[in-house]
Amino acid sequence: INVDGTKMNLLQTNAAINPGNSGGGLFDARGNLICFKKGKKTPAKKIMLSAHMDEVGFVVTGIDDDGFLRFSTVGGIDSRVVIGKRVRLESGIPAIVGTKPIHMQSAEEQNTPLKISDMYLDIGAKNKEDALESVALGDTAAFFSNTVLFGNDRIKAKALDDRAGCACLIQLLQQDAEYDFTACFTVCEECGKSGADNAAYTVQPDIAIVVECTTAADVHGVGELDQVVNQGKGPAFVLMDTRCIYDRALFKKGMAIAKEHNVPCQVKRATPGATDAAVIQTMGAGVKVMGVSMPGRYIHSASSTLKLSDIDATTQLLGHLVNGLAD
Repeated sequence: INVDGTKMNLLQTNAAINPGNSGGGLFDARGNLICFKKGKKTPAKKIMLSAHMDEVGFVVTGIDDDGFLRFSTVGGIDSRVVIGKRVRLESGIPAIVGTKPIHMQSAEEQNTPLKISDMYLDIGAKNKEDALESVALGDTAAFFSNTVLFGNDRIKAKALDDRAGCACLIQLLQQDAEYDFTACFTVCEECGKSGADNAAYTVQPDIAIVVECTTAADVHGVGELDQVVNQGKGPAFVLMDTRCIYDRALFKKGMAIAKEHNVPCQVKRATPGATDAAVIQTMGAGVKVMGVSMPGRYIHSASSTLKLSDIDATTQLLGHLVNGLAD
């Protein structure tokens, strides 16, 4: 990232956070990347923006005599979107998710969703000994999917939840800022939300804006009232989810700021899922939290999709929120 003209390598930076510096980044003990952005003014309320870097994936739990890898999921993955997909192990080795051929399955098996325990990773090994030359128990893997622009202003890729949120924060860090803010790129959101509270402890914010990707159910077969959010209508403000009630005053203020600056936005119309707001909110004496989520179809799969205009609108909104919430 380029922060105030200073090149900052996301993988190597180790500068301390210091409000007197023009910019800097810090990796904490958990792996969160915390970046302070110096603005023209210091806000009355310290503002933290948060987006998570981790993604759903897999971990190797066993290797059978034929060289096939047994695995478990890391994070919430619907088993129905896994079979037949390409994945890549942390070593770079490609694999295919396989299972018993359908013509070898019983009628009951064919009519029952496959379980992860019924699947394996095929790395092309000839036997267990061959597989062990390049794979070990505990190795991780993730979907392996090309990024594609398609259709009406849309992008398809894996891990848009929450690489899109990270992209928005990076864009803000590259721009001139009216007020100081801290951008946090957090870990372990997909498996317990156990990283963002460490980042929040370091930052000690008054207000935290959690930037996420949420489920857009605006697809065939889903009624209007059940669609949660709609692509093309901008980012969604979140009222509550399964683990957090977001600050009501911030919610109303955010809606007003979006309207004032003509940034399209919407309200998330369902409460499933959870975000890092749950652990940030309870840090120390408490933090006021706001949720801003981009409408994503097919998230937690190899082919999540977003509308580019929604990503752009989210970046614009975040900039206005930092300014509007500073006092």
